[in-house]
Amino acid sequence: MRAILMSEAPAPQWHQPVMGAEVLQALTPRPGAIVVDGTLGMGGHGVMILPRLLPNGRLVGIERDQDALELARKRLADFEPQVTLIRENYRQLPTILQDLGIPRVDGLLLDLGMSSLQVDRAERGFSFSREGPLDMRMDRGQEATAEAIVNELAADDLARLLETLGEERFARRIARAIVRAREDRRLTTTTQLARVVAEAVPPTARHGRLHAATRTFQALRMAVNDELGALETLLGHLDAVLSSGGRAVVLTFHSLEDRLVKHAFLSGAREHRWTVLTKKPVRPSPVEVARNPRARSAKLRAIEKR
Repeated sequence: MRAILMSEAPAPQWHQPVMGAEVLQALTPRPGAIVVDGTLGMGGHGVMILPRLLPNGRLVGIERDQDALELARKRLADFEPQVTLIRENYRQLPTILQDLGIPRVDGLLLDLGMSSLQVDRAERGFSFSREGPLDMRMDRGQEATAEAIVNELAADDLARLLETLGEERFARRIARAIVRAREDRRLTTTTQLARVVAEAVPPTARHGRLHAATRTFQALRMAVNDELGALETLLGHLDAVLSSGGRAVVLTFHSLEDRLVKHAFLSGAREHRWTVLTKKPVRPSPVEVARNPRARSAKLRAIEKR
């Protein structure tokens, strides 16, 4: 989860990023540096990074959610021309840098997962606690939606998706229940799906810390947006896009992302391409977690290019 509301914010859409101080400490932005925020969101980290790049540094902000990008554009307007905002998937970073005439960058930040803008707007379909369409697209220009997956995927394929991306132990029960439910009528809303999932799991699994539909919604969101594919692609480009001494900082929010980042960072370190700066992932402080429970699962990992 990428952001939390600021009590002192000038407008309700402005958010304070998760682990902002820790990100700055790991990224070490400095005057004249070129930094990429590959998951710009509404500019929460960007507004903290940009003052440290002045007077002649540059922030390249990449965001595939048009709504978030427009809010970030307003928030970061005072920093023009030191900021370049691009609507794109961060997996395209090498092409983006080539188009901008930037050979390598001094810093790269990825803050993975959903933004508060996405989860708090019912019409985006990310949350099972609000009635909304089964959408879940971060880029609403793409065709694939959660509704299409839920209503068209075969039971075995659906179960495999829930097991792989949601780490859902009741994946087969849930998949069978979804298939039965859609035979009566197409599943089109978040609350419809949440009810089907809750009724499919054993009664003892309906009253835990996590809502019974949490892992199902996670798996669908990740599938719709190919989140692991994008991350794996970007991790494969790190050596090519970072300058010597450049740093990459990644914030993850669940084990699948963190495992990919951890293994990629350790593999590159063994090959002497970079140094791992975080022997163990940095976690949010108890104060931050108390203020924003959505931050509780965040893990920060960082490397420095040799």
